[in-house]
Amino acid sequence: MHSQSDRSLYLASMAKARSKKPPVVASVPERAKAARKIAELFQPGVRIALTTHVNADGDGAGSEVGLWRLLTEYGVRAVITNPTPFPQRYRFLLDGIGAADKTAQAVRHIEKADVVVVLDISDLGRLGHLGRRIAERGVPVACIDHHLSNGDLPAGPRLVDANACATGELVYDFAKAVGWDLTPDVARALYVAILTDTGGFRFSNTTSRTLRVAADLLDRGLEPEDIYREVYASDPEGRVRLVGEVTNTLVVEPELGLAWVTVPPGALERYGLDAEHLEGVVELPRSIEGVRLALLFRGLANGRIKVSFRSMGSVDVAALAQQFGGGGHKRAAGASLEGSLNEVQERVLEIARTTLEETG
Repeated sequence: MHSQSDRSLYLASMAKARSKKPPVVASVPERAKAARKIAELFQPGVRIALTTHVNADGDGAGSEVGLWRLLTEYGVRAVITNPTPFPQRYRFLLDGIGAADKTAQAVRHIEKADVVVVLDISDLGRLGHLGRRIAERGVPVACIDHHLSNGDLPAGPRLVDANACATGELVYDFAKAVGWDLTPDVARALYVAILTDTGGFRFSNTTSRTLRVAADLLDRGLEPEDIYREVYASDPEGRVRLVGEVTNTLVVEPELGLAWVTVPPGALERYGLDAEHLEGVVELPRSIEGVRLALLFRGLANGRIKVSFRSMGSVDVAALAQQFGGGGHKRAAGASLEGSLNEVQERVLEIARTTLEETG
């Protein structure tokens, strides 16, 4: 039987233990080392051009806005120079800093930059018309990315880790490694990056660390409902009607667990929409019970066909997309193919069926 003094000592030791709380998010040493290498490039007076892949998603947009705000806060000159317009869905992240987005003059700013930072992609081909300019520029090209591809960017420091849930997580790690403060505006941008790339913390890339990082960002004064409203509850009416048209093209092969949808030619134009309004549509066929592989097909302005791949279970769509010159994550990937819609569908579906048969 324990005495009163024993109990007092126990309570005192527990109180002392609680007063020494561990860090909210444990650091990843390899990421911290890579982050400091990149930080060496960010000197006062150096001109930084930030960019991401064509048709930026929430991770690309949020990561570059978060990094822009970090750099600006610490006196480093930076601009956002994307190959395609900054997505309307995420323009709220630019409130008060609209001048940071120099996409309309991207080539000019790339040609003046002392350092280029590529976020959320490591392949020149995904940088559209800026890819060649960056390759010819001859300046260090840093990369912060969480995709599997080794990429073909010009030389420069890399903060790349496919174990990260999003590039936004790596920008968070960068800030932590170099001791830069995560202001509410930085936290908002990085939270959007992580929220969208994990499907609202539903996808398999969501880990316990993901949730700890998100909690740390929320503790900076964010209102999650406000962010939800901006990201997920601000669609134009045409987007809902577009989803209806796309859903009507649904084909399901339940014996294989395969399903796909197609964006009808001209549908985006009819509703005055663009590619960003298709974000998340491929999740519809993936949500069907028993579906292990979901695809979305759509035509591009350059005549190629874009294929989005999503999977459940053991199907590795990154490996599948790589067979068509694409890439991505194990559960989410994409590729752009030459040929007519029917030709591309025939090629992709044949290999998709074989893949599903092999994975049982």
